[in-house]
Amino acid sequence: MNRYAFEIFGIGIAWYGIIIATAMLLGTIMLTKLGKRYGYEENDIIDLALVILPCAIIGARAYYVIFEWSYYSAHPDMILAFRQGGLAIHGGVIGGLIGGYIVCKVKKLNFSDLADMVAMPLILGQAIGRWGNFINQEAHGGPTNLPWGIMVDGVKVHPTFLYESIWNLSVFALLLLTFKKRKFYGEHFLKYMIFYSIGRFFIEGLRTDSLMLGPLRMAQVISLGFILFGIGMIAYARKTGKWKIEKVDVIEPDGTMESTPLDDESKKSQ
Repeated sequence: MNRYAFEIFGIGIAWYGIIIATAMLLGTIMLTKLGKRYGYEENDIIDLALVILPCAIIGARAYYVIFEWSYYSAHPDMILAFRQGGLAIHGGVIGGLIGGYIVCKVKKLNFSDLADMVAMPLILGQAIGRWGNFINQEAHGGPTNLPWGIMVDGVKVHPTFLYESIWNLSVFALLLLTFKKRKFYGEHFLKYMIFYSIGRFFIEGLRTDSLMLGPLRMAQVISLGFILFGIGMIAYARKTGKWKIEKVDVIEPDGTMESTPLDDESKKSQ
């Protein structure tokens, strides 16, 4: 399949970019609707998205460049060559969190609550974005004889992009179905970190293009760190009662408001 969908003034518009842009748009729409339902101003959510998205892209690129520094130190002109590829989701998550935290501090919004809401469009966007790897014939695994293997350069390989997309959709469904059962602010984002990272840890072991730090696959190292951090924070919150959700006002589609104690969501920070 051609990597480029069409051209504008001689510049090829890649399918990868279209898929990523679509994932970002759908994620922003979902976050806006979710935020409004739980009492946030639409403008605040849009402002949040307008900061998170570029910060995520910068973080994803910076992460990739750092772990490929042997190449980029010799080719500094390629550091900003986004069109040549080179984005890492872990860097994107870190960059987005930093940007989101700053916005929430400035606007006095509940960062942990909004992080819970971001978790769902984030994992959905990741599931969609992985199909850009299919178009580019990248992020695949090693040789396999399994019937669902795909041909890349004449070799049948593991479609690890597909494995991760399916896993991410499963995590998205889990988060969506359990959102109203949160007990403390930040719980859902921590669950995103844990469940996404479990899948990524094992899938990464099949890939042939991992970013490395010596003999270690960085995505596996970061995933393991996310899992341990998430489990530790959930245990701490449940033991101490920190960030407990007491009550939330939910704005229904008909404009009415429903107050629910303990296991729903929140509005503004105290």
